[in-house]
Amino acid sequence: MVMDTFMNTTRVLPEPDIYLYTSVSTPIPVHASILVSASPVLENMVMSHKIIKISGVPYRAVIAFLRFLYSFRCTEEEMEKYGMHLLVLSHVYMVAELKRRCAKQVGEHVTEESVVDVLQLSRLCDAPDLYLKCVKLLDERFMKVERTEGWQFLQHHDPQLELDILSLLDQNDNRKKRLMKRKKQEKVYMQLSEAMECIEHICTEGCTNVGPYDVELRKGREPCTKFGDTCQGMQALIQHFATCTMRNSGGCMRCKRMWQLFRLHSSVCHHHDSCKVPLCRQIELKRQQEKKKDDGRWRLLVRKVASAKAMSSLFLSNTNCEINKF
Repeated sequence: MVMDTFMNTTRVLPEPDIYLYTSVSTPIPVHASILVSASPVLENMVMSHKIIKISGVPYRAVIAFLRFLYSFRCTEEEMEKYGMHLLVLSHVYMVAELKRRCAKQVGEHVTEESVVDVLQLSRLCDAPDLYLKCVKLLDERFMKVERTEGWQFLQHHDPQLELDILSLLDQNDNRKKRLMKRKKQEKVYMQLSEAMECIEHICTEGCTNVGPYDVELRKGREPCTKFGDTCQGMQALIQHFATCTMRNSGGCMRCKRMWQLFRLHSSVCHHHDSCKVPLCRQIELKRQQEKKKDDGRWRLLVRKVASAKAMSSLFLSNTNCEINKF
């Protein structure tokens, strides 16, 4: 009867030739050839001692383990009840496929209450995917986890692991902060890149209120749709720069902002001689004459804006190609 619980296979097998001992008194008759082919650890045990003993886990977990060795199957009920025990068995006896399935199953059912135990188990059983899943849950729900009995037990009995977990969560928090900072910076670079394109658009094609001297602005022209509010704001800034009486004294913040945008444009422009953006060529000539090197922060800004501009152009180019396919 015991054999029938795990020998669910269509193979015709000879009589069992070895016994497996568990925590219960009745040994389980098994086939040495099956165990040897399924696990290198069991192979060593069979070859060395002719006796196999598995203890420390529930009897039914051992039966489920044997079922997998014979048929490569475990029932959902067995995985749900004995998933953590089977993970240990699969790790100890080096049954890779069962270990993979158990790690996935245990990870899908880990909760705030069980995450500390599962984390410890994942470390002991060298299950990195399960470990990362536990760390993610800890990171997302730590306020709830630290109120569980598992965390309180960890604080009293394994302070080193507690310290390791807290250090890891701190590292994750710092990583998130760096990522958010980088995203904010990238957003600024993209906005500056758009501003550079908008300036070129206004000074080359003209828009509703501002344009080059050789382009006639049509009355009643619709607001710019390509750059939206950015274009209207940039035109207002250019108009102010052209008429401001405080500009020369250096007391106008709007003019300083416009001057920085002109300087940034000149730094990323590759056609100074033919460029229609005001002061583009003059700024470049002055920089060359003074042989003045820009500071590191400005060079970084120029490089980042130029990169964002190139990426934007590439994206638009690919988008147009996809549209043309239709």
